[in-house]
Amino acid sequence: MVFKPLFWVGVLTLIVAPVLHGQDSVPVLRLGDLYRSLPAASPRIAAATALARAAEFRIAPARRPPDPQVQVGWMNRMLPGLERNDPLGMDQIQVMQMLPVAGQLGLAGRAASERAAAEHARATDVEWEVRARAAMAYYDLYRMDRSLVVAHETLRLLQDLLKQAETMYGVGEGRQADVLRAQVEVARMTEEILRMEADRLGAAARLNALVARSPYQVIGTPMLPRFPVELPPLDSLIANADARRPMVQVAQANVRAADADAKRARREIWPDLQVGVQYGQRPMADGSTDRMVSLMLGASVPIFAGSRQLAMRREAEAMRTMVGAELEEMRADTRGRVGELHAVVERARRLGDLYRGTILPQADATVLSARAAYRVGAVDFMTVLDDQMTVNRYRQDLIALDAERGQSLAELEMLLGRELFDPSAVSEDGAPR
Repeated sequence: MVFKPLFWVGVLTLIVAPVLHGQDSVPVLRLGDLYRSLPAASPRIAAATALARAAEFRIAPARRPPDPQVQVGWMNRMLPGLERNDPLGMDQIQVMQMLPVAGQLGLAGRAASERAAAEHARATDVEWEVRARAAMAYYDLYRMDRSLVVAHETLRLLQDLLKQAETMYGVGEGRQADVLRAQVEVARMTEEILRMEADRLGAAARLNALVARSPYQVIGTPMLPRFPVELPPLDSLIANADARRPMVQVAQANVRAADADAKRARREIWPDLQVGVQYGQRPMADGSTDRMVSLMLGASVPIFAGSRQLAMRREAEAMRTMVGAELEEMRADTRGRVGELHAVVERARRLGDLYRGTILPQADATVLSARAAYRVGAVDFMTVLDDQMTVNRYRQDLIALDAERGQSLAELEMLLGRELFDPSAVSEDGAPR
């Protein structure tokens, strides 16, 4: 019974070893390099940019009056031969132009311009959103790769404990139960490594999807950026987000466009002017040509104002109320989310400092002491094993805290519309070992 589990441990190790060994040849990946590749690679960014350009092309047409109408007529022709009826028959050409009054064209152009500004701000928000999503996948990949390093180191330590337990059992100073428990923990850790490797493939596929690459594209080992030592004050971050968050700017531009639409709707009841000129000619009996010109001036009559122009006015006012409420909702959501992320980042930073400065050094010292005491029979094997697995858990928790801090900073940058740190600078704790 002592050697049968070792057989399966050896089989699992042979499966895992090529995978782990393959990581040695994988290049590293910096967050800044990933960010720089997104604008050219992301289909979402390309689509949002094209939509913003399309909105720009709507501005000029909105400022122009309707196209003029040109009519050609052959007046007073006799049937069936269509000969000109003398003296009434003539040939005519007429041009008519409708002219909106009360500044309606300027207001329509202003609304279109504000909507174009909203689309540009939305495209900027898409860039930050894709950037944040890439950061989420990046830090997930970092957590998995660093956790794999910890798991592999823990596996080697457990194998050392197994050899120590087997040695002590062989000389009659240990128990068979200790050997069996060590074998189980080695097999369990090997299984955990296999599961983490599979999860790593999934995280890499998600990251490849963001840059429109094959899910099987090899991605280097992510390195932890050098995070800011501390964040600006919370009230400063909230003010920054309120002024610069792209989605807040989208809502503000929509409010300005709705204002222009509401003003234009109030002026829809004004009659639109229509001007025209007509030219006609007919040949005379003496061989000369009789030429005539007519000038026309007209106006629309809003006889359906109650169900048309006034209804348009009420619609525009309702839309103005809606976009104003959306702006306030966006601002409130932004303030709340910035405060939440600020708390998460500060908690992760403080806990990370506590783990690095106090908890992990003490836990490592406890393991060293327990292993020395086990050799002389002062503590049992379970104490050593529990202490070692506690260190493994603490190291995994620290990696998770770093990843959570990075993900929260990425989302916070999206809300602020600016960077909080240099994504290309690498932390010493995040460099692959």
